[in-house]
Amino acid sequence: MDSSGRPWLGVFLPQIRMSFDTMVERARVAEAAGFDSIWLMDHLAAPMTPQLDTFEGWTVAAALAARTERIRIGHLVTCDPFRHPALLAKMVATVDHISGGRIELGIGWGSVDAELEMFGIGRGTAKERAERLAESLEILDLMFSGEPFDFEGTWFTMREAMGRPVPVQRPRPPVHLGGAGPKLTMPLVQAHADWWNCPSYAVERLDEIRPLAGDARVSLQRPVALSPDAASRDETVATGERRFGSWGGLVGGTPGEVAEALRRDVDRGVEGFVLQFTDFGVPATLEHFMETVAPELRT
Repeated sequence: MDSSGRPWLGVFLPQIRMSFDTMVERARVAEAAGFDSIWLMDHLAAPMTPQLDTFEGWTVAAALAARTERIRIGHLVTCDPFRHPALLAKMVATVDHISGGRIELGIGWGSVDAELEMFGIGRGTAKERAERLAESLEILDLMFSGEPFDFEGTWFTMREAMGRPVPVQRPRPPVHLGGAGPKLTMPLVQAHADWWNCPSYAVERLDEIRPLAGDARVSLQRPVALSPDAASRDETVATGERRFGSWGGLVGGTPGEVAEALRRDVDRGVEGFVLQFTDFGVPATLEHFMETVAPELRT
C-alpha cells in the first residue's frame, strides 16, 4: 500500500501481440489514468505461442522508462537463468537511473522448462535453479552496495567485484519474488523479498501460503474481465473465461462486481495488484478501470 494505506494498482502489459508503439501508448495511458506501475514479462519466446513476436523485457523496460515520467516499471518475473547476476545488477542499476528511481525488481528461478531447453540454457533441476537464484540474490545486494567484494558459491565465484553505479533507490530497488511453491520459492521469499507476488493460480491458497512469506508484503496477480457497460457484462465475462479461465483467480463483471472482489483481497492483506485485463489492456479499459473501480479501492 502507499503512504495513505491504499493498495497500489499495476497493469500487466506482456510484450506480445502488440507493436512497440502500442506498448508505449498503453504505458502512457496507464500513467495518465493513474496506475501506479506497469509490469512486463521476461521470455525469449512466449510460452505456448513461441511463433509470436516477443520483445526482450529489460530493453523494453529501459525504453518505456525513457518515455514515461511517474509510473513504476517491473517484470513478473525476470528469469534468473537468462543472465549472470553481475550483468543483471548492472542492468537494474542502469534502468533505475534512466527511470529516475522507478524500477521494481521482479525475479524468479525460471520454471518454463521447454523454453530453457529450446534455447540451450542450462536447465538443471528445479532445486538447482532455486539454489542458483539464492546466490544471485546475494550477489545483487553485494553489487548494489557499490563496494568491492568476493563471492564463493556453488554457482558463482567472483573476486574483487564491484557494482557501479549503484541504483538510485537505496539500498536497492524493491525485490518481488513470484510463485507459491512451499519448498523452493517461499523460503527465498522469506529470506530475500520485499514483496511476495502471489500468482493467480494460487489465489485460493493465499491464506495458507501467506505465513511462509515471512515479513514480505503481499501483492496479487488477477486476470480481470471488466465490462464496459451492463449490457455487455455476460459477453465480457465469457471472453475472460475463454482467454484466462485456466489461469485461476479471474474476476469479472461490472465495475461494482470487480471492485467488490478486489476489496475482499485487500481484507485478506493484499497491498498491491498486478492486473491482466482480458482485452490486453486497451486504453478504454485502462481508463474505465481507473474511473470506476479504483475509487472504490482507494477510499
